[in-house]
Amino acid sequence: MTQEASVGATPRLTSLSHGGGCGCKIAPGVLADLLARFAPAQAFPGLMVGTETADDAAVYRLNDEQALIATTDFFMPIVDDPYDFGRIAATNALSDVYAMGGTPIMALAIVGMPINVLPRETIAEILRGGQDVCTQAGIPVAGGHTIDSVEPIYGLAAMGLVHPARVKRNADARAGDVLILSKPLGVGVLSAALKKGQLDADGYRAMIDATTRLNTPGPELAALPGVHAITDVTGFGLLGHALEMSRGAGLRARIDVAALPWLPGVRDLAAEGMITGASGRNWASYGAAIALDAAVDATGRALLTDPQTSGGLLVACDRETAPQVLALLAQQGFTQAAVVGEMMNGEAGVDVRP
Repeated sequence: MTQEASVGATPRLTSLSHGGGCGCKIAPGVLADLLARFAPAQAFPGLMVGTETADDAAVYRLNDEQALIATTDFFMPIVDDPYDFGRIAATNALSDVYAMGGTPIMALAIVGMPINVLPRETIAEILRGGQDVCTQAGIPVAGGHTIDSVEPIYGLAAMGLVHPARVKRNADARAGDVLILSKPLGVGVLSAALKKGQLDADGYRAMIDATTRLNTPGPELAALPGVHAITDVTGFGLLGHALEMSRGAGLRARIDVAALPWLPGVRDLAAEGMITGASGRNWASYGAAIALDAAVDATGRALLTDPQTSGGLLVACDRETAPQVLALLAQQGFTQAAVVGEMMNGEAGVDVRP
């Protein structure tokens, strides 16, 4: 679907940014190098989750019953409709709270806009989209910060609560756990097609439906004793986030390509070259730790590293709990959730089989 510019000289939102959605992320290899240059100055006993395993959010223990989850996420437009952009960005930011097993309680808006380029009505629609998602999640947007920037940027700083015993880190998977993915893949491919005017109305609706679906099952999944680890799949692609889970747990992950759920038309669009630059940057950053089966071609590799914006939850649980996880997800509308691999003993890394 080609999205036309608004009335007058208002430009398309995606034309104002060099990247879009979670494809804006700094490449994982560069980020790891930056973080490696800094060590914590001192220990903080209350800090349950920090930067050590590249987890989705920070978690600080408040007392025996409560831990605070804190996260921030923002990016440049992945779509041209301002209301949809706001919804996607807010959904994506709140996902980090759900991925830790928590419930959001409040958000602050992060807003950078080219004030002399975009009409105030357009900016207001972005904010309205984010506000509506937070209302859906049952939380206020209680403040925030704004700047005049060259490229449009929007997102949230989000806070949530979780019982300390139910925090689900990305590093606690166990050997023998199966991996369940809650949402279909391919957001990056669809966004590339959109930017090139090659995405039809059905494809756009599928992308919006996926990226604005809140990952609300997180707290209920965290309450299941057989669920050991949760992360969300975003800008580093499925392989990147599976690798983070693998490295954190000191285990090897396996991904079964045949079991992966896809958004409609994604594989055909990828074969036609609708691939983001972030996919290649992802592979360059962590490809050395991935063992690809010879049957997985270059297009397949690009799909596996495709940056997901507001992607699904990747859940590591024991086999006996897997049916409960799938049933819970299906009950909440995640009808394409599927078992996509497993965690195994072995050197940290990811094996990909057809």
